[in-house]
Amino acid sequence: MSDVEIQRKYYADTAHRYNELHVHEQDEEHRFALAFMTAAIQHLGVSSVLDVGSGTGRALLHLKASLPDLRVVGVEPVAELRAIGHEAGLSEQELIAGDATHLDFSDGSFDLVCEFGVLHHIRRPELAVAEMLRVSEKAIFISDSNNFGQGSRTSRTAKQLLDFLGLWRVADLVKTRGKGYTLSEGDGLSYSYSVFNNYEQIAAACRRVHLLNTRDGAINPYRSASHVALLGVK
Repeated sequence: MSDVEIQRKYYADTAHRYNELHVHEQDEEHRFALAFMTAAIQHLGVSSVLDVGSGTGRALLHLKASLPDLRVVGVEPVAELRAIGHEAGLSEQELIAGDATHLDFSDGSFDLVCEFGVLHHIRRPELAVAEMLRVSEKAIFISDSNNFGQGSRTSRTAKQLLDFLGLWRVADLVKTRGKGYTLSEGDGLSYSYSVFNNYEQIAAACRRVHLLNTRDGAINPYRSASHVALLGVK
């Protein structure tokens, strides 16, 4: 079974517990990021949003309630999760089947394209980011983990040094015994990921890039923030 199949099976099997596991008061980083993005949508005059990897539609439901005139669409590959979103009030046109690395939309189809906690589940997140940039007309927004800002000070320093030396991928393969991913009950299959992995890719396509630590962090979010949100404005 491939890593993609493992991850999608995990979500299909745990769909009935998805909101309990992933959408709750303690999920503060994505709640905070979503509030920030909502304000950015108004500031930038955004009229349409595509949410990549919508799950049960948490972001879509929030946006519909906060900005009722906004056109929202979410793509989610797991049918069991989409079914829960539809039961919650999202139409079949608002929450549809789709793959983050192959978005079935033309260039610039949406003013803003976003993702919340999806990229760390994708082996090659740069492919998803490239698609998000292609489909977005005005902006891209991501809220995800920063593995280099997680753990103790010693652990963070070691990971950052390995990253600086270009050895992080090798070290991660050794740590995961060649798989490149870990499995957990609460998050299924995930990769060691940092928002900063895709910073240069996004900066090359955007006029401005704004960073925000969403859970903790000191003056340098790369070194200290476990979760980071990024807004790239074209």
